[in-house]
Amino acid sequence: MIENIGPKDWQQTRGTYTPAKKIDLGNCYLLFISGQQARKGENNEAFTDDIALQTESVFEQLNNILIAANASMRNVVKAQIFLTDMNDFSVVSKIRDKWFAESKPVSTLVEVNGMTRKGAKVEIELTAIIKK
Repeated sequence: MIENIGPKDWQQTRGTYTPAKKIDLGNCYLLFISGQQARKGENNEAFTDDIALQTESVFEQLNNILIAANASMRNVVKAQIFLTDMNDFSVVSKIRDKWFAESKPVSTLVEVNGMTRKGAKVEIELTAIIKK
């Protein structure tokens, strides 16, 4: 009833977790996606310090996980976004709006002190409902 989901290229490098959990609810699936940060560059740091590039990278990773679960951004019902600097909100918001143009999920956005990946400025986790 509960399936671990991850994109084909996902490699566990830190901690005991899965990118997503897909739960069979009978007539649909509930999908929880772990928070995603900017891709790794050198020394396990974010590949760039540019907030727009980091945010696009996070959404691409989230999209790959959704695809692995036979879903898309249209299935997203909730997004939680964490920023290290609220001044980046306008940049992140424009990118968020592009990816969620059809689903318009409920959303939470908060400023945090830091991320687990050095140099990461944004982390996003999602919840989706997938019809059978």
